[in-house]
Amino acid sequence: MSIKPWKIVQSSYIHPRFRMDTCELANGRFLDAVVFEFRAWANIVALTKDNEVVLIRQYRHGVREVLWEIPGGVVEDDAEPLAGIKRELLEETGYSADEFIEVGRLYPNPALQTNTIHYYLALNAEKTTDQHLDDGEDIEVQLVPLDELLGMVRRGEFPHALMVAALFHVLAYMDRIH
Repeated sequence: MSIKPWKIVQSSYIHPRFRMDTCELANGRFLDAVVFEFRAWANIVALTKDNEVVLIRQYRHGVREVLWEIPGGVVEDDAEPLAGIKRELLEETGYSADEFIEVGRLYPNPALQTNTIHYYLALNAEKTTDQHLDDGEDIEVQLVPLDELLGMVRRGEFPHALMVAALFHVLAYMDRIH
């Protein structure tokens, strides 16, 4: 027996980006499925010429903690992911870079969400301006050697799964995973 997509028999919006689908499964049963129609996201591992990663710390209300992360955010509806991540890097950190490489693209949570997340590597990142934060953003920037970031992941100090996935893609691109 092959796996078949569910048939949507009814769909309604419970919020502008949140949809409830009533689906008929291959076995004839019905299931209500929530779908979040989020815009694409992008994150970036920005490396300086000294092989330091540009990290940020910010409060995340969902877990009520201040977390280490890499820069990133929502890609605006009219923007390409690369343009969006260049803007996010500059606004959140004041850093820009010579070279940007897309190293991966994933579904953050395909069971519930429609969006993708794009992962980039920036080379030769350097501070070129001050931060330009959005209302509600309070971001601290810190440079951490790449090998120390790996230690932070091992020690559980870098707990955001999507950020660890970005780091994995970058390390694979750099041929540092064996």
